[in-house]
Amino acid sequence: MSTTLDRHPAPTHVPARRVDFVLGLSTILVAVVGVVMVYSATRAKLVAAGINPHYYLERQAAFVLLGTIVMVAIAFSDYRWLEHASWALYGGLVLALLAMFTPLGSRALGATRWFQLGPIQIQPSAFGGIVIVVFVAAICSRYPEGLGPAQVVKVLAIASVPILLVIKQPDLGSGIVMGVVLFVTLVVAGIPNRYLLLLVLLGVLSVFAIIHLGLLKPYQLQRLTGFLNQNDSIQKGSYNLYQSKAAIGSGGVWGTGLFKGAQTNLAYVPSEQTDFIFSAVGEQLGFVGAATILFLLGLVVWRVLRAAQVARDPFGRLLATGVFALLAFSVFENVGMTMGIMPIAGIPLPFMSYGGSATLAFFSSVGIAMSVYMRHQR
Repeated sequence: MSTTLDRHPAPTHVPARRVDFVLGLSTILVAVVGVVMVYSATRAKLVAAGINPHYYLERQAAFVLLGTIVMVAIAFSDYRWLEHASWALYGGLVLALLAMFTPLGSRALGATRWFQLGPIQIQPSAFGGIVIVVFVAAICSRYPEGLGPAQVVKVLAIASVPILLVIKQPDLGSGIVMGVVLFVTLVVAGIPNRYLLLLVLLGVLSVFAIIHLGLLKPYQLQRLTGFLNQNDSIQKGSYNLYQSKAAIGSGGVWGTGLFKGAQTNLAYVPSEQTDFIFSAVGEQLGFVGAATILFLLGLVVWRVLRAAQVARDPFGRLLATGVFALLAFSVFENVGMTMGIMPIAGIPLPFMSYGGSATLAFFSSVGIAMSVYMRHQR
């Protein structure tokens, strides 16, 4: 059924005054601070190993520059082309995830998550969240009156394929993010309350089954038990959390200063440039610096939510809502796990954690929200 908005297509070219500069500039500012923190957290370790101390700095700066270009390009494109490309994006994601289980996939740290193309690693699961956003929004926007049982089953069945493939790698963190994005998008799309309750119960039963049927890797189970028993043994599942909390606590109000954090510079905090980059922020920039980063990330999330509120059609509203869920949950989970209020799930901090695939995916998601906002007027 077509609506009045559908009969008035959004303009292909929009004036610059419609650009959400607050969203764009806040995103870039957080990413620039992230480059500095990645350098600060890794320089001492690389020097001690006799490696170029600018290795991570140069690569992350290149990722941010490329991500900014992609964000601007998507923002100035009509977001509705994504509706027509949704099946192609979904198929490409599934094929890429299936290829992880072939000799094309690169294995490291007990997981197969990357394609190795020379010096470049591509992680398909990093794009899983944004592809789920586009695909589910494209399907649900066709039913503006709300989803019936057939539509709910259809969406769940199709979306579960890439989610299960990601968990199988194993990449539990990305799978959780994709599941949260799926759930939030279905809620906004108008899933009936009785189906919503059944969906919640199904999710709880799935988690229970995964844990008790031995489907998790030992280290993943240790992370969960470490979260539940944080004072049990710092040498087991809670070691990372113990070191992270020690780093953040040592920062105090103003921090120890850039390049002066003992916990991160001496590599006591594992994965300090990726999953635990917020620990470096808390230690070196203190409470003030950490609060400033959270304020900027909150500003980004708020502007994305604003794009969802003013969207001119159901597809745009669901797109921006999905991006909001993707960013908000990633920030909450990552920051929460460094402080012990959330389990360690290996989810990167948007625009701050080192990694090309995640950086491009997050910048692309903001570009989509900007495109929706720029075209909310006829």
